[in-house]
Order: sequence, then C-alpha cells, then structure tokens
Amino acid sequence: MKDTRIQKVLSELGVCSRRAAEQMIADGRVKINGRPVKVGDKMDTRKDLLSVDGKNIRIPKTPELYYEMVYKPRGYITTMSDERDRKTVMELVSDIPARVFPIGRLDKDSEGLLLFTNDGEFANLLMHPSNGISKLYRVTVRPHATEEQIIQLSEGVTLDDGTTTLPAIVRVAADSPERTVLEMTIKEGKNREIRRMCEAVDLKVIRLKRNAEGPVKLGMLQPGKHRPLTKAEIAGLKASASKAVRKENTEAAQERAEKYKRKGPIRSR
Repeated sequence: MKDTRIQKVLSELGVCSRRAAEQMIADGRVKINGRPVKVGDKMDTRKDLLSVDGKNIRIPKTPELYYEMVYKPRGYITTMSDERDRKTVMELVSDIPARVFPIGRLDKDSEGLLLFTNDGEFANLLMHPSNGISKLYRVTVRPHATEEQIIQLSEGVTLDDGTTTLPAIVRVAADSPERTVLEMTIKEGKNREIRRMCEAVDLKVIRLKRNAEGPVKLGMLQPGKHRPLTKAEIAGLKASASKAVRKENTEAAQERAEKYKRKGPIRSR
C-alpha cells in the first residue's frame, strides 16, 4: 500500500516490533531503495524496495495470514533466533509456509499455550498493555501453600521491582504436605509474572503450564505440536482485546471529565 509507515511494515511482516523497528531506523539499519530512512518515513509497499542490514525484505502482494496455537515444551526460548544456539520456539513452526512470530512469550522453563501469527495488527491488539485477556496457568509450587499465601496471590502482591500485581483468580487443584498445585488466572503480561508472584510470597515454582488464553484452550494438543486457530477462536480473541481497549479509553475519558469538573471551566479574561 502507498504511504505506509516503515515501522508498521516491518512489524506486520514479523521482522520485529514497531518499537524495535523505530530503533533500527534510528540506527541507520533500514533503507528504502538503497537510501537510509528516518523514523516516520513512509513507503509504497507495491513499488519500493525495503532492506534491513543490507538484506532485502520481501513484501508479499497479498500475504496469507496465519493464526496458530503451539504447545511450547520446556527448554525452548521464546525468540526469533538465539546467538547462543539454544532451542527456540521458531523450530516448532518451521513447517508453516510463512514468517510467523510469537504473540507474547513463555520463559524457557515454562510450557503450554503460545500463539503465533504473521498478522501484525492482530498481534499488536493482543499485546496491548491493557488488553485484559485472561490467561490460565497450572502452577506447581513448593512448599505447601498456606491459605494466607493463596489470599495474598489472589489480592495482588508487590513484586521485586516495586510494582503491584492486579488481583488474580487462584484455586487449589491439588494439595499435599510437600507441594500445592494451583490454577491461577491473571490478566497482565509482566515478565515472568507468575514466578515472581510466587517468589513474593515465598513459594518456589517447580512447574508452570499455560492452559488457556482468553477463549483459546490448549486442550489435547501435544507438546511441540501446533494447529490453526478456528475462526471462532480468532474472533473471540479480537473481541476480548477490543473490549478491554474500549474500556480503557472510556475510563480515561471519564477521568479527564472528572478533572475538568474539579477545575471548573476556563474563563477568558
């Protein structure tokens, strides 16, 4: 398309996030038709030649969009590539005939549901800080979790960086004197949030598995395998994320209105 911002093109092609694209542009790594560009510059995706670090980026005329769910096993890191030659989640989707990328992440020692796509708009919607899409985890902790610790987790805890988590839904799935299996539902996406929440109440996570994200459930999918999302699952994810963003915008507008009321109208002199 004509007059498309270059960082948007890079994001939607799955090369990197928009923020990372802006940094790459600022560093002079991105060129259009052989000439360096500036942040905010636009291109014609039908005619212009886009390159990053001297490598041409192919822009499909009518790209086919992919939406996949993957069961990430433990031991894989969520990144496009790794300079230390560790196993990455990209190996799990190498048979998909398009450059897809993960939406969000799961740390190396965690397993379970991870979404992939080559639709940058869809990914940005789901990764919006306020998307509010619930994520269900099955968490095994040591030692035995007390009632007080479970209440703390459900009400929100202060993490190691001083931030406080939102309230969570916490249910005991199995219990023994040595360990407890919890089902935890959260709506945030802080880095290693579940592990840090448990650490904050002196519990050690020994197994962490994401079982669901919004309406999408891991189900019987086997470790290392993937399948396409259904139309209903895609629509459900979009609806959940859009509803949360609309709610945030409404709350922000209401807050501005309240500030205006408290200050009173501005009078001309």
